[in-house]
Parts: sequence; structure tokens; C-alpha cells
Amino acid sequence: MHDIGFGQHDHDICVSSAMENAETFCASNKLQFTPARKRVLEILLEEHRAMGAYDILAVLASEGMGSQPPVVYRALDFLTTHGFVHKIERLNAYLACNHPGDTHSPLFMICRDCGAIAEATMPTASLKDAASKHGFRIENTVIEVEGLCPGCQPEAA
Repeated sequence: MHDIGFGQHDHDICVSSAMENAETFCASNKLQFTPARKRVLEILLEEHRAMGAYDILAVLASEGMGSQPPVVYRALDFLTTHGFVHKIERLNAYLACNHPGDTHSPLFMICRDCGAIAEATMPTASLKDAASKHGFRIENTVIEVEGLCPGCQPEAA
């Protein structure tokens, strides 16, 4: 068992299930799931933390898969476009999606102390209602909030 976000899960099942979902999605949609794309997704799934592109590049380079930034950026672009990875803007880093294949509006809770990140699916009805009152149509919603995870909160007195 490894931590994911702020809880525990079976890490091996998580990684293998996500990789299987990605391979199935790509095959069904006639998308090329290249070795570099697969490995970048595997790295993010194995680490279960947000990683910068250059952190991922260092792993790829150590494995002989390339040391040029475009290799990573092209893979990340593909993976984010198809919903397997999210970009955490606040950290300029990438995180494997906890809900791949599901259309959702993610809410990222970032612990300011230990750096753990949990992804939740956010209900967007109230946001859509507020936007529509102003004639605005929301196309994409991602919310990042910072605070303290359960393990970093001081114990109540």
C-alpha cells in the first residue's frame, strides 16, 4: 500500500489499471501510445506526486529514452490532451489523473507543508449557474487549493 493523495491504496493495481485504461483508450481511438508516452505516464503513476517536466526528463535520460525536453513535452501534451495527466499550474508540474477517461472538473488540494496532492471531482453546477447569470459559458474548470493535509494539521488541543 502507498499513499495516494491523503489516503492509502494498492499501488500495483492502481498503476496497472491506469496503464491498461490508457492502452485501451488509445487503441479504441486509433491513437499512437508510443514508448515515450507510456513511460512518462508510468513514471507519474509510479511516483504518485506532481513532477516537473525536467524531473521526468531526468528519469527518461537515466533509462536511455532521450534527454531532449521536446520528448517529455510532446508526451505530456498528448497525455494531458487525452485526460491521463493534469497540469498543476501552481506548481508548474504534472500529476497522473485519478479518474482517467471520465469527463470531470478536478479539484486539487495541495498540502503546503508536505506537498501531497489529492484530486477530487468537483461538482460544477453552482459555478455554471453563476457564470450563466453573466452570459458566460464555462468550457473547462480546474481548481487548485492550498492548505494542510490530515497528516500535517496540528492536533486539536
